[in-house]
Amino acid sequence: MTSEATPVECRPLEVPPSDGPLLDVRDLHVTYRQGGRSVPAVRGVDFTLAPGDTLGVAGESGCGKSTMALSLLRLHGDAAKVTGEVLYDGENLLTTSWSKLRAVRWAGASVVFQGAMSALNPVRTVLDQLVEPMVLHDRLGPKQAERRAAELLDSVGIPARRMRSYPHEFSGGQRQRVMIAMALACRPDLIIADEPTTALDVMVQAQILELLGQLVRESRIAVIMITHDLSLLAHTCDRLAVMYAGRIVELGPSREVLQNPQHPYTRALSRAFPTIGDPASRRAPAGLPGDPPRPSETDAGCAFAPRCPEADDACRTGELLLWPTTPGRSAACLHARAQHTQLVPHTQLAPHAPHGGAS
Repeated sequence: MTSEATPVECRPLEVPPSDGPLLDVRDLHVTYRQGGRSVPAVRGVDFTLAPGDTLGVAGESGCGKSTMALSLLRLHGDAAKVTGEVLYDGENLLTTSWSKLRAVRWAGASVVFQGAMSALNPVRTVLDQLVEPMVLHDRLGPKQAERRAAELLDSVGIPARRMRSYPHEFSGGQRQRVMIAMALACRPDLIIADEPTTALDVMVQAQILELLGQLVRESRIAVIMITHDLSLLAHTCDRLAVMYAGRIVELGPSREVLQNPQHPYTRALSRAFPTIGDPASRRAPAGLPGDPPRPSETDAGCAFAPRCPEADDACRTGELLLWPTTPGRSAACLHARAQHTQLVPHTQLAPHAPHGGAS
């Protein structure tokens, strides 16, 4: 969280009216087995995503962002135990058959993985890897699939003439663009992008963000974008979920969350970015003392309490939930809840439900 705000000017993704949730995540838990004991990595995550909606996910390394994203499509395999519900168009992906899940993984939802080199097959050409899902899921003929592959590569800034090259013949940024093209191959309704622009220069980053924005506006594709770059999320995502120790600790409209954070952890993340044009913040950027807790060390109470300057005894006991604060916003903080109780009708003061965060 120490890099400067990304110098990319782009339009916020315009979200058309939704007809209902495309993705409904309810009480999601992900637990790993380590040394004969269970280690919780994601603890009770709830959110919804409508067609054309864009959700940014932010937080320190190890907070559970990627684990949460991969669990949505059961990509952990036997490495983790995943419980809760992940409803995609009403179908629970955690219990559905492998044949249905396999169809959803490409035609319904696709993933832009963080490590492009490990995600691409080094012994197959880029063309082969782009064409395969289109032939299997879109039922395109080889020639049609090749034409679409050329269009996809052009759209992410890679000349179509290079599609018969192998992954090792591309730079890191180019491989990341190939991954984005693959994610778009079958025209999915949902894209889960894990650090999609990390290896890209600012010019290509702007091009990719404009492409995703166009897909959201015209095709109502929903996007979950995971990144450490808060300024990118503020510019491109409709809503922002801030994660800490496996939980969502704040949820709301992106710009409101970053401009007026309600959870102490979100305030710390916002201060960690230097302000452009402010020499004082560049020379003495605000930091956050201590380290995030290990998943095996998360006990009752607020996991952020040991690092929080506002914590008191009440914060260190009991189970902390994501509560509504102001309209359209929620925070897992007792102080935020107490401060904003007067602004929220009494009937809304209940633990955050999956359907409550979509607006």
